[in-house]
Amino acid sequence: MKKGIELHTINTNIFKTNLIAIFLTTPLTRENVTKNAVLSSILRRGCEKYKTQEEIDKKLEDMYGAEFDNGIDKIGRNHVLKFYIESVNDEYLPTNDENMLKQSIELISEVAFNPFIENESFNEEYVNQEKENIKQLIESKKDNKAAYALFRCTEEMYKDQPEGLYRYGYTEDLQGIDAKSLFEYYKGLIKSCKIDIFVSGKIQDIDTEKIILQDKNIQKLQEREPKFNINKPLPKEKNKKEKMVEESMEVTQGKLVIGYDVLADDNMLRDKRTRYIGIVYNAILGGTATSKMFQNVREKASLAYTANSNYSYYTNNIYASAGIEIENFNKALEIIKQQINSMKNDEFSEEDIENAKNVIKSNIQAISDEQDTEIVYYLGQTLSNNEIGLEEYSELVNSVTKKDISNFANKVIINTVYFLKN
Repeated sequence: MKKGIELHTINTNIFKTNLIAIFLTTPLTRENVTKNAVLSSILRRGCEKYKTQEEIDKKLEDMYGAEFDNGIDKIGRNHVLKFYIESVNDEYLPTNDENMLKQSIELISEVAFNPFIENESFNEEYVNQEKENIKQLIESKKDNKAAYALFRCTEEMYKDQPEGLYRYGYTEDLQGIDAKSLFEYYKGLIKSCKIDIFVSGKIQDIDTEKIILQDKNIQKLQEREPKFNINKPLPKEKNKKEKMVEESMEVTQGKLVIGYDVLADDNMLRDKRTRYIGIVYNAILGGTATSKMFQNVREKASLAYTANSNYSYYTNNIYASAGIEIENFNKALEIIKQQINSMKNDEFSEEDIENAKNVIKSNIQAISDEQDTEIVYYLGQTLSNNEIGLEEYSELVNSVTKKDISNFANKVIINTVYFLKN
């Protein structure tokens, strides 16, 4: 619509609701990660037209119980402020003159782009309250031990790099945030971030772009050279030595995470199929109930309560995770390594590949069953500069061969072993 501001529409007849989403994307840095977390919470508290959260909620009630949500996410080397509003399609209302889509766009743009300001500052009470809320969120990251172990492994692998930052920031950085400086930061972010607006629903007969371009808050947005990172994995060099990190906490079950690098060269990373080869490789290794990790670590050896792996395309890593009895650490580590080595030695069948592809394709079909899931999928494509539709996604998965997986497997090496114990 304007340079650095894109509109994406998804026409679907599946739902009785329209879902509008606004994403503000900015590079992930230690300097700004905590500010973004507090800012996301502040914007939900009030805007110029509806100065309190109660007024916003009242407006939502008047819109036949529309639902609003916002939050923050870490996608590759970017930090994304997210805003969603879901409202009923006008076709299903008693009268056809409500223009619920227009009302929804006006409300979500008001919250994102026209916040409640007092004397060129955010409301000080709101800021102090949200700083405390963010502090509690940061401190609660240890509550989910499996997620915490995965984060800590990533943090150790990416010290002082964006990939290793915690999405809600750091308690020690909260002290330097105040209402006035946060508003100044917000003004700079709105002028420079990448802005993506998604509209999903039964909108084929509606001039969505016209409605959005007529919105007064969107009209105020300036063209920009958007500051964000295109999420493409970077070539990696082999570590001189594997890192072993052990951490103690009050736990009844040990959490083991092994972080692997995929040492892809430039040619491999330029090939758009590499991403899909990695997805199939991971499904065979630890991504399904028939995977090597699930069958050999959990079922046959009975060493783990949980055993799985995931592939992070943005960082080009494989993470193998297991919840184990603490005394079984060495055995579990050895058997997980054996599964990685078996992939290098082509110890997987065409049937394994077919089973993995079927699970992946089933998951692809499910993407369009949820409006927010489909929007997030296409946002990821946008931030990767990799516009692959769902049908092509399935075709690329289908194209993966045993030789492709073998070549990928032989690029996988250990970076860090992380173990959370008592």
